[in-house]
Amino acid sequence: MSATRLIDRGVIRVSGDDARDFLQNLVTNDLDPVAPGQAGYGALLTPQGKMICDFFILALAPEDGGGFLLDTPLLQTADLMKRLKLYKLRARVALEDLTETSAVLASADGAALPEDAGFVYDDPRLAALGQRAITDADGVETLVTAEPDAYHARRIALGVPAGGRDFAYGDAFPHEALLDQLGGVSFKKGCYIGQEVVSRMQHRGTARTRVVPIVFDEGIATETGAEATAGGKPLGTIGSSANGRALAMLRLDRLADALASGTAPLGGGLVFHLAEKPGFIRFPFPGEAGFGAAAGAAL
Repeated sequence: MSATRLIDRGVIRVSGDDARDFLQNLVTNDLDPVAPGQAGYGALLTPQGKMICDFFILALAPEDGGGFLLDTPLLQTADLMKRLKLYKLRARVALEDLTETSAVLASADGAALPEDAGFVYDDPRLAALGQRAITDADGVETLVTAEPDAYHARRIALGVPAGGRDFAYGDAFPHEALLDQLGGVSFKKGCYIGQEVVSRMQHRGTARTRVVPIVFDEGIATETGAEATAGGKPLGTIGSSANGRALAMLRLDRLADALASGTAPLGGGLVFHLAEKPGFIRFPFPGEAGFGAAAGAAL
């Protein structure tokens, strides 16, 4: 077991009689199946369907006070609190920012975390990511056995994007950030903010831009934020990297055209190619059967 503290995470508590309905009406995923001790993964969107913030939603048992803990990106926590308060209206909900007194842990090797690590839960995105935990900040260092880089290297190797690293908040749609592939979007629940845009993108197959895993031919990745190009034309942006692998937000139709013409894609001037497709990704990559007008849609 290797546990790392993710210092770039915040924690918000949502409690009260209306806590579940309040969140259910706002976020992209379906909270109805999420039992105490389990977590969902989803996002709050703008009315235009772009991601304000993605986060984990951990349901607490009644003996733990009930309600939910949100495991959030630290830099978006204050804005998320502000928006939740705006949407609260007359709902019987209490909102608390617990970031200063809390810590978020994650498995760096996919193994289970210690049972005494606080509120431990399975990462709802992908079983291979192991577990996460929300615990008290005091004494947390006794649980830490790995650096955050180890967690991110595993995440990158598995092809799972992270907000702020692989996609930009306020700019990316859920499909582009792979939320539809990682259980972060429900297409069966009722309305939520931005739902019409997301549903239309799903059914029309208009998600041409996606985060995908890539490998640099020289074994050394370029810097995060570098431009990806092919034949001098923009393809997208390189995200986080480790061990010569990276995640990149790319226009897959443009990448397909480049590959068909024999033009090598470049990231920051370095040649790269698509990595083996992760098992959780259901849409076809360029060169695979079915790639075309609806290539970006979930299958």
